Amino acid sequence: MNLGTILWRSVRLRCVQCGRGRMFRGWFRMNPRCEVCGFQFERGPGYFLGSIYINYGLTALLVTGGYFACFFTEWLTGDALLWTAASFCVLFPLWFFRYARSLWIGFDYFFDPPAASVRKSDA
Repeated sequence: MNLGTILWRSVRLRCVQCGRGRMFRGWFRMNPRCEVCGFQFERGPGYFLGSIYINYGLTALLVTGGYFACFFTEWLTGDALLWTAASFCVLFPLWFFRYARSLWIGFDYFFDPPAASVRKSDA
């Protein structure tokens, strides 16, 4: 499967394997497995550490770019710029949480795909 298909499924918050099952059953609650194909979303402790890096990295990039854009164009000045950036730093990661997890699962699926079948020894 190509990266574009996997990313499209991730952005739509669907199962990266089949594209039909939903990853989340609430805003912050994840399904443990895909209800259609059985692909396991929740792995082990620490698995979603990479999604935190994605979330933090994008937030930092957007805040830094937005800050300099507002500062040099003088669109927002002083306290308004500070409060806007601080509010964005709190609200954006909460909204992007599901997408960061979904993208992390997609990248993991692309770079380390699950084995198609388990080989049995010739006993």
